[in-house]
Amino acid sequence: MHEAISVFDIFKIGVGPSSSHTLGPWRAALQCLKDVEQKNDIKQVKKMQVLLYGSLAKTGHGHGTDIAVMMGLCGEDPETIDVNTIVPKIETIKANKTLLLHGKKAIPFEPAADIVFLKNESLPYHPNGMTFLITMEDGKEMASTYYSIGGGFIVQEGGAAAANNQPAVDLPFPIDTAQDLLSWCMKGLSISDVVLENELAWRSEEATRKGVLHIWETMRDCIYRGCHTQGELPGGLKVKRRAFDLNKKLMNGMTDANYDDWLQKIRAGGNAFQYTLDWVSCFALAVNEENAAFGRVVTAPTNGAAGVIPAVLQYFVCFCNGNEPDKIIRFLLTAAEIGSIFKKGATISAAMGGCQAEIGVSSAMAAGALTESLGGSQRQALMAAEIAMEHHLGLTCDPIGGLVQIPCIERNTMGAIKAITASQLALQSAPDFAKVSLDKVIKTMWDTALDMNSKYKETSDGGLAVHVPLSLSEC
Repeated sequence: MHEAISVFDIFKIGVGPSSSHTLGPWRAALQCLKDVEQKNDIKQVKKMQVLLYGSLAKTGHGHGTDIAVMMGLCGEDPETIDVNTIVPKIETIKANKTLLLHGKKAIPFEPAADIVFLKNESLPYHPNGMTFLITMEDGKEMASTYYSIGGGFIVQEGGAAAANNQPAVDLPFPIDTAQDLLSWCMKGLSISDVVLENELAWRSEEATRKGVLHIWETMRDCIYRGCHTQGELPGGLKVKRRAFDLNKKLMNGMTDANYDDWLQKIRAGGNAFQYTLDWVSCFALAVNEENAAFGRVVTAPTNGAAGVIPAVLQYFVCFCNGNEPDKIIRFLLTAAEIGSIFKKGATISAAMGGCQAEIGVSSAMAAGALTESLGGSQRQALMAAEIAMEHHLGLTCDPIGGLVQIPCIERNTMGAIKAITASQLALQSAPDFAKVSLDKVIKTMWDTALDMNSKYKETSDGGLAVHVPLSLSEC
């Protein structure tokens, strides 16, 4: 049975800083409410307690897992909530020691006591496990366990999958591997053609195009906002935003009125190597600084790696004549398919595979998409994805202070630059040059993930997280 994953499963609009530790738990809380409503009246709930296990417990404070859970239990939608209201809502819950469950029923809730971080306990299925303990007015008790498996995907214990946004369908071109994809492309279709045909199983082509453009608009707005916001990121590390100053320097004193004006001024600067390199870094920094500040971002395919694909796509728009709706849509369709193949064959969860599963996967997605967009063949696109991942193999996830800031923000610049380099290498190579297939590198990535010590898998128990001055890591 082929797993059907839509472009809108891979790209999800949400709130930073983490898809697995913020968006996933948020969606799990919403799913829990839905499950309760199917069996009981939500107004009959008397008490709710949340248990966080493994990686969710160890880095949950830094990733805002507790905040996400509370927002989910309030019934807030991570895609549409005004991000500026999150902190006031949380402060109200803490002050009143009351949570308005699904906006319908006020229950006593003290975050420090009712969200339990079980740092020394893990559930067997996945490191990102959480259990909701529910007590009803009649004394009946219920427990629901969910796993946040990366990229905002969740799975409920007991076999009931809540991982995808889209309903189950039979795809005209079922794909589990890169070889499957290549086989369908042999019918004369581009990668984006295949994906667009598959999306018709869920919705009309017009709806898909409109939705993908909305994804891009959200990415674009995030880049622009990040480039025009200064200050210090929350969390205690005292990390200063850099995209604002870099944008100001690259604009050489020019001001802009809006995104289109800004884009025009960037393009007027030419396409010299150092100039484009600096802008790609600026784009990536902007997104992940927004992500770290609980801003509106697109999970691509995770939040920790949310800056790579927008930065490379913005590069394509600015410097490669890519500012056309159809070109942007096809870029994102191709990127999404490569991401889904990684999810099926390995993982997109840093808690399972380290940062190779986040920055590595996003870099591979961007490399393949850019290659097709620049006229590369299907084989060259897959070669570019393979090259990008090959040079991220073994990358650990060791966030300082459990925050998605150091080294996460800078890693997005590296992933974006590697994606562009991988694309150029593939475009300058014969399609049959590749000695390592994308499927082989995905298998290698998964084997590497299985061999990787757990302290390097988003626990902040190893690497940079333990080799920094105490004054920096205490937060």
